[in-house]
Amino acid sequence: MNDKAKGYIYGSIAAATYGMNPLFALPLYQEGMDADSVLFFRYLLALPILGYMIRSRGRTFRLQRTEILPLAVLGLLVAFSSLALFQSYNYMAAGIASTLLFVYPIMVALIMAIGFKERISLLTVACIALALTGIGLLYRSEGGETLSTTGIALVMGSSLSYALYMIGVNRPRVRTIPTVKLTFYALLFGLTVFLVRVGGGASLILPHRWYHWVNLIALALLPTVVSLVSTTRAVQYIGATPTAILGALEPLTAIFFGVLLFGERLTPRIAGGIVLILLAVTLIVAGGKIASSLVRIRKLFPKLPRRNRG
Repeated sequence: MNDKAKGYIYGSIAAATYGMNPLFALPLYQEGMDADSVLFFRYLLALPILGYMIRSRGRTFRLQRTEILPLAVLGLLVAFSSLALFQSYNYMAAGIASTLLFVYPIMVALIMAIGFKERISLLTVACIALALTGIGLLYRSEGGETLSTTGIALVMGSSLSYALYMIGVNRPRVRTIPTVKLTFYALLFGLTVFLVRVGGGASLILPHRWYHWVNLIALALLPTVVSLVSTTRAVQYIGATPTAILGALEPLTAIFFGVLLFGERLTPRIAGGIVLILLAVTLIVAGGKIASSLVRIRKLFPKLPRRNRG
């Protein structure tokens, strides 16, 4: 199997498992736990799993001095993204929050254009407009009620942090760090965010029943360890942008479980917004291939020479 195929497989796994966040988090919310408590245990339980993976592969935990700061920044980014997303579940349906989160590939395109001088095409501008239209459809429900501005701001902050994380894991200073080791330290530094918040007065609510621990372990394993490790590998194999388009499975997974298990409604307006957002990001990633395909098709039908009517 070539690297490109591996990248698409890892990207699909990363997206599908990350979309399981609401599946394991919402039952914990219903039992009285808050975002800080859920995320504290999520990160704490993920670290031994990653540590075991590092040791079983015979790798060292040692870091170079130049690697510490980039990993700390990545940890803060992923922690803030998680915190903002999980808090947004208190203001809107999890499926809609996960769909709004999917604008991060567009943010990646803008950051690469502004920060790294990559050329932004008219197609990208058009796709941004499509995505904003989709968000507008999600913003107002069938009954005319608007989504919480606070909730939308939280999801946009989460999306921006995740976009920066995806760009960061492919930077030269951390690209050579083994994937599992990179994820381990990103989560370790991310855990400090929740330690500081708990120490600063945020509540730490312990699970009340044994099966709540099952939810927390599943949350640590699937949307955390599996998703982040797979994301990093996918970015290293195929780059940030193709990995981002595979994130289309994230909102679809979240909405599937939201409708199936939590009674969320999938209205025509929400469905239309989802389609526009996914179409926008798909066109951003596939735009170059579409253009080259159109050129090849056009070459199959060359222009006939004009006849002189003299």
